[in-house]
Amino acid sequence: MSEEIVFFITPALVALLLLYYINQRVASPILAIPVRWLRWILFAIFAAQANEQADFIDRPIGIMVGIFFITWFLCEAGFNWLKVSAISLSPLPLFPRSVINTGGDEWPTQKRLLRVRDWLRINQFTHQQALKAEIGGGIWLRTSVYHNIDNTIRLHVLFIPQENGAITVCFSLATLTTGTRRYVTDNLYIPFGGFYPESWNVERHPWRRSLPRLVALHTKRVKKSGQSAITWEISPSEDSQQMQQHMEVINLELGYLMPHADREEFGKITAEGRFRIWKEAWLLDYFGRASRYH
Repeated sequence: MSEEIVFFITPALVALLLLYYINQRVASPILAIPVRWLRWILFAIFAAQANEQADFIDRPIGIMVGIFFITWFLCEAGFNWLKVSAISLSPLPLFPRSVINTGGDEWPTQKRLLRVRDWLRINQFTHQQALKAEIGGGIWLRTSVYHNIDNTIRLHVLFIPQENGAITVCFSLATLTTGTRRYVTDNLYIPFGGFYPESWNVERHPWRRSLPRLVALHTKRVKKSGQSAITWEISPSEDSQQMQQHMEVINLELGYLMPHADREEFGKITAEGRFRIWKEAWLLDYFGRASRYH
């Protein structure tokens, strides 16, 4: 192995292990991005170096790094397509139904998450309801819903469980205006791929993990619209049920979802819809960018 490669690999490998260890604890979708890039690059380098030592393919190491780089992309792309297809064929609903959470386990006791609750209390956000929705395999997505002081901003604090037991927290803010518009600002990193109703104005910012900055951005968006915000009258659980029904109808009409009669044979999501999910998952995993479909 040449000195140039060793000079790069050593700090890159240390950085990968360090970031991976930290992210096992904090479950940050932002830290996960450099972990994926480093893993991809290191695989290509190690595979090219192994090929050179074994003398399988007689090509310069630079070319082999590129070949194995593309190989990783094709393998991961294929694996992600299989995952999307499995989701389409599974009995799990694409828009999970939320129910009121009466178990008293809505807010995890981790310090970093308790600091979020303290910020909400200091800034006069009041608790409205606790919801939960099953996302498969007995795993529940728990949501705590808050209103700001004048009841014009509805904040969903979502606790997303990870396979290693860690919890990722995401935020979604919504405001209704006098112009019958619904402004939504969130930092969700889960691919959606579907369509929103025409009356919705949605912006997703997976890179913004700070709640104060996300609230400030949402407030700025509503003010910039020139429309007046109105207070929330419908309860979070009722609004969630109505949104679920509305989203299913919209996405069925626009060709994202298959007709019910065809789902047993072809799955819930159309080929075009599966491609949109696949593409958005890739953009989120490696660039932290969410596609926009309205």
